[in-house]
Amino acid sequence: MAGKVKVAAFTVSIEGFGAGPDQSLDNPLGGGGERLHEWFLPTRTFRRMQGQADGTTGPDEDYAQRSFVNLGAWIMGRNMFGPVRGPWPDDRWKGWWGPNPPYHVPVFVLSHHARAPLEMEGGTTFHFVTDGIYAALERAREAAAGKDIRIGGGVATVRQYLQAGLIDEMHLAIAPILLGRGEALFAGLDLAAMGFECTEHAAMPLATHVVLTRR
Repeated sequence: MAGKVKVAAFTVSIEGFGAGPDQSLDNPLGGGGERLHEWFLPTRTFRRMQGQADGTTGPDEDYAQRSFVNLGAWIMGRNMFGPVRGPWPDDRWKGWWGPNPPYHVPVFVLSHHARAPLEMEGGTTFHFVTDGIYAALERAREAAAGKDIRIGGGVATVRQYLQAGLIDEMHLAIAPILLGRGEALFAGLDLAAMGFECTEHAAMPLATHVVLTRR
């Protein structure tokens, strides 16, 4: 049985922006975008990803921890992998995460430009897929071997999979901030018509967590 295709621990502002404006190498989440993740950064899950032993518990941690359970593969857009645009000039850019990225499973990166697979420490290999979202999902399903596939972002990638009707479940963390401008996750999308309903919610000081499940 195939696992779910899911979005998890994806944070948006009150207006539904998943990143701020004017993204750059020095500001990968755009203006004000780092504030989106204030709920996640103190959690035990995130702190352990950074090699720290402590971290908060409670609902924020529960949702953070769940976002990594039963994953067999990830799919992400090229912008989430890095700031390089156009043809790859060389293989020097290896992601934002250092030699041991937090994925530990195969990751399929959507790109218009071919690049050889990039094997990292800890079981992460980045595969660069140039023939679209369906091909990436097919390869991810094969690699996941029945486990779930996480659509990691950014906003444009999640929207492509939503519009194609390929996402089964979304956990969104709605941060109590206004960005004013940025990348809008749901603009023009009718989630109810797509069959989504809210099946879970929990309000915390730094995020309101909602789970949307497709019927």
